[in-house]
Amino acid sequence: MGVPVYDSDARAKWVMHHDPELRHNLTHSFGPDVYDAAGNLNRAYLAQKVFHNAAELAKLNGLVHPQVRKDFFRWLEAQDDAPYILKEAALMFESKAHTQVDYVLTVSAPSPLRIARTLLRDPHRSVAEVEAIIDKQLPEQERINRSQYVLYNDDRQLVLPQVVELHQVFLELAAGKGSEVS
Repeated sequence: MGVPVYDSDARAKWVMHHDPELRHNLTHSFGPDVYDAAGNLNRAYLAQKVFHNAAELAKLNGLVHPQVRKDFFRWLEAQDDAPYILKEAALMFESKAHTQVDYVLTVSAPSPLRIARTLLRDPHRSVAEVEAIIDKQLPEQERINRSQYVLYNDDRQLVLPQVVELHQVFLELAAGKGSEVS
């Protein structure tokens, strides 16, 4: 629909590869193996270092999230002709990214469906790994409760009509008319 979307996960990966300050801080905090000989982020190494260690994960998030926040605001400045923008973030509340937007839209799906979709997207992961990732996120119902809008992607409701309706709502909000999803 022509609306600019900031993909937080993709941008975080980009920032981790290209931001000199973050590269230095990651190497200093987690060792020289964070980047391989070609200078590429060693995601497997970093994940192994932090995933099952809450303190190390908090340290990583404390380094990455502020740099992604800066990147988002640089990106946002370039979107001055858009009626509104979307910011996609799996950890919208956990990373405090919700404080950077006017409204939060949660895309909701039942856990078994989310797991199945993740396994299709990431065939290198096991069910246990996907469940462990989900367990580190806010529960689905809590995300829904904290959000102003919810899109249901549950294979029971058509997604496109919901998207079109939300697009109209957001256009009206951007125009200052205010609107609510019916």
